[in-house]
Amino acid sequence: MTSPSLAPGKPCPICAKPSVEQYRPFCGRRCADVDLNRWLSGVYAVPVEDSEDEADQVRPAGGGEERS
Repeated sequence: MTSPSLAPGKPCPICAKPSVEQYRPFCGRRCADVDLNRWLSGVYAVPVEDSEDEADQVRPAGGGEERS
């Protein structure tokens, strides 16, 4: 069996070992799975702040304009 080739550049973002071309940017399947789990469980989230103008506006439930 041949050893996996190391990818040049940045280390694995999970454990900082050299990355492997097959799993780039990770060092192996374990770190790739750890990263996937973090995405699926919501660990990686972009914080959002609503502006006051948007918070004051209430949209109709139907999504359209009200009819008389």
